[in-house]
Amino acid sequence: MNTPKQNFNLYTFAPGLFVVLWATGFIGAKAGLPYAEPFTFLTWRFYIVATLLFLIALLTKAPFPKRATDYIHIAVAGLLVQGIYLGGVFAAISLGVSASVSAIIVGVQPLLTALLAVRVLGEKLKPLQWLGFIMGLFGLILVVTREFNWQADDMFGLVLCTASLVAIAVGTIYQKKYCANLDLRSGSMIQFLAAGTMTLVIALLFEQREVIWSSEFIFALTWLCLVLSVGAISLFFILIRRGEASRVAALFYLVPPVTTLMAWAFFGEVLQPLAIVGMILSAAGVALVVKE
Repeated sequence: MNTPKQNFNLYTFAPGLFVVLWATGFIGAKAGLPYAEPFTFLTWRFYIVATLLFLIALLTKAPFPKRATDYIHIAVAGLLVQGIYLGGVFAAISLGVSASVSAIIVGVQPLLTALLAVRVLGEKLKPLQWLGFIMGLFGLILVVTREFNWQADDMFGLVLCTASLVAIAVGTIYQKKYCANLDLRSGSMIQFLAAGTMTLVIALLFEQREVIWSSEFIFALTWLCLVLSVGAISLFFILIRRGEASRVAALFYLVPPVTTLMAWAFFGEVLQPLAIVGMILSAAGVALVVKE
């Protein structure tokens, strides 16, 4: 009698918990990047998480894929959702792209994912859901407009943000289509291993691979490994498995507003009235998408 209620509560709070955890990733990245180059930072993160998940999979006797094609699909999804998406964002930030510009570019992801979901997965979206996507996008623009300045950013960094946008959108669809039934322990381990191999190659080719092991870096790395890579990514995969890709993608509209609220609460950053209006608009847009 208690199990259905527990499952209901879990999946009721999972979207909100995912948004909060995902939002902390931008703070963790900002805290850690002064002490390591972006792909060196990500290589440490990905390989640590892959090792932890491998140990968990062995201890819990998690099933591993039986076919080579399953390994390939899981690795491709990992390269898109982890390697290219995070690699592009981290590299763009390290090149000086502001949080506001990167947020607005990557923030188009829910709308792009919805278009791909309709085309590739055959998902049906009602007119009010399309309205919700548009509302969420405009709300996001209002949230990040305060420091919006295109000319201050490196053009290559903008290209990297765009690559991240495409990767997370395509990766979400790919995950839903080919990897919806992966085991979270073994499947996630394969994905992080694939992403770590990609970032390692880039770090070997283009970076000095030096790390300043300060307390700030260790805390940021630990947070990103445990809370983001294990916690938030697991919730992301669970939500994709149980729902439509377009509905899950809509949650990303809430990440910049939540990050802004965190910066206001913990760091005393000024919360502009326009940003508050944007948060309300984004929340209303997401509500239209997920409730229809």
